[in-house]
This record gives sequence, C-alpha cells and structure tokens, in this order.
Amino acid sequence: MMRSGNLLSLLFCVFYSFSLYANESDSIKLELATVNYEGVAVQRYFDATVEAVHKATIAAQVSERIMEINFDVDDYVEQDSVLLRFNDTKQRARLEQAQAGLREVSVASKDAQTELTRIRDIYAKKLVAKAVLDKANAAYKGALARQMQAKARLKEATEQLEQTIVRAPYSGIVTQRHIELGETPSIGKPLMTGLSLNRLRVVANVPQSFISVLRNGCCPASVILPGDKQKSVATKKLTIFPIADNRSHSFKIRADLDKGEYGLYPGMLVKLVLDVDTQKRLMIPLEALVHRGEVTGVYVFDKAKLIFRLVKNGLVHDDGRVEIHAGLEQGERVALDPIKAGILLKEQIVQ
Repeated sequence: MMRSGNLLSLLFCVFYSFSLYANESDSIKLELATVNYEGVAVQRYFDATVEAVHKATIAAQVSERIMEINFDVDDYVEQDSVLLRFNDTKQRARLEQAQAGLREVSVASKDAQTELTRIRDIYAKKLVAKAVLDKANAAYKGALARQMQAKARLKEATEQLEQTIVRAPYSGIVTQRHIELGETPSIGKPLMTGLSLNRLRVVANVPQSFISVLRNGCCPASVILPGDKQKSVATKKLTIFPIADNRSHSFKIRADLDKGEYGLYPGMLVKLVLDVDTQKRLMIPLEALVHRGEVTGVYVFDKAKLIFRLVKNGLVHDDGRVEIHAGLEQGERVALDPIKAGILLKEQIVQ
C-alpha cells in the first residue's frame, strides 16, 4: 500500500493537458492523449482480381511468310522492339517502284516549271498568244498533280513495308504466341498477345446496396496486398460500371493503381477495401497500447496518479489510431509512452 506521506510528496503537473512530470526533481516527461469519439470509416472487403490496364493482341496486316520471330511466351519486351518479321520482297519492290516514279515526275515537274517561266517572259513581250501561256500553265499544274500522286504512292509503299515488321506497342510481357516460324497467316490473324505490368487495376463485384454511396465519390478505396504483413495501397481512380449483373444484381467496380512495384500480377486475388459509411468510435493513438502476453491495456492518468487499465481494442487504422471497444471513457487521458509510464507507476507504488 502507498503511504499517505509519500503520496502527498508525489507531485504531478500537466502542461497544455499533454505533458506530465513525475515530481519536481524528476526529468521524465510523459505525454498524454485525450480519449475522444471520432468519425471513422466503415469498411467492407470484397474479393477482387488484378488485371492489366494495357493488354493487346497484335494481328497480321499482311499475308506473307513469317521469316523471323524474336520473342516467345514470358519474354519481357521493350517498347518498339521488333517482335517478328514477314517476307518483304514484294513490299520492297513496290517501294523502289514508287521511289523511281517520284523521281521521274519530279524531273517532269521541274521541266514544266522552267517552260512556264520561259513562256511568261515571251508572253510579256507580246510574242506569243495567251493560249500558249495557258497551255504551259496547265502542263505545270498537271505535273504538280502527278508529283503529289507519286508522293502518295511512295507513302503507301513505305507503310506496306513497315507492316512486314511487327513492333511492340508498349513495354510488357508476351503472354501468348499464336503463330510459328514459316507460317503464312491471313490478314487479321492473331500473332502475339501481351500485357504491361506498369499499369494495373483490380476488378470486383459489389452488391447494389453500396452503389449509391460509392457514386457520390466521397469514399476512397484501397487494395490489400497479398502476404503476411497485410500491406495496403491506395487506388488512383474508382470506376463503377453503369449496369448491374442480371443474376447477382451486383455492379462491377474497377480501381486503378498508381505506377509502382507491388508484387502483383494479372489474375491474382486481392482484397478491395471500400469505405461505405462513417460512424463514431472511441479512439486513441496506437502507441498508447501495452501488450503483455494475452493482455492489452493502457496507462491512464486519473486524479493525479497513474493507473494501468485493461482495454479491449478493435480495428487499427492506417493513420495510427486504434478503436477502443471497452475499458475507457471519453475525456480520459492515456500515456503515449508506456515505458516511461511504467517507470513512473513503479516509483508511485514504491513511494
């Protein structure tokens, strides 16, 4: 039992209702936090599947024999890397013809321009009729038109040659290869399927009872990553599909993730956490909790003395707060440093 004389000599002082000193000669300062009811989000957990934002199947644009395949399933491909090549003999021949045709009409256009300039000078001296000038002008315009046509044929031939080279539209991983070396696929036949791991999202089915709250745009979402540590990552954008499923009457929800390395791959199962409501909960900072085996408690500063009290805690929030279900009341103050509080409590008992 504590003697009354020693009890009177134990002096506690509270500064700004947050700082406590054991006695006048003690240098140990104890920070306190007031227990209050605070608004916390009511969360619901839904099974979600990871999928890639960028996923594509590249199809053949020419019907030629495949001469080269540079990547296979599970290979990582950089953007614009050459996936495969077709036989380009015909396309190169068309390109050379187009280049030769452009050179020919360019020379003719230059000659027509020179002739038009000469006729204009003669016409200015009134040595030829107006009809001769009009004919030279028409010849020059015709040469320009043929030059434009030749340029268009050259551009078309260049694009046809480029279509014999299949490039990666973005950096990613090859997930399927639909052709073999030496095949001659028809136009439109799938060649390779790939996806990018740089941009991921999760998809979940949510009951219709939560949709009205989610459509208000006030409820953030997060994804719990797989593993023992239960880490979570906030989502960047939440998309609610406009039509419910006819059988389950649930809506599809799609949550985009920021770019980053999360250890996620398309097809993995994760938990999508949605804040669907707000309720009042009795909250304290997490650092105030003391764990002693199966027992959880806090140091309460009550009536100028410290008391160790058992509590029943609930959900721990990401911002460092923990819900208290039993053992504390609003307005009470708890120590934020249990180690220092334990030292002061022992000195209090000894005295």
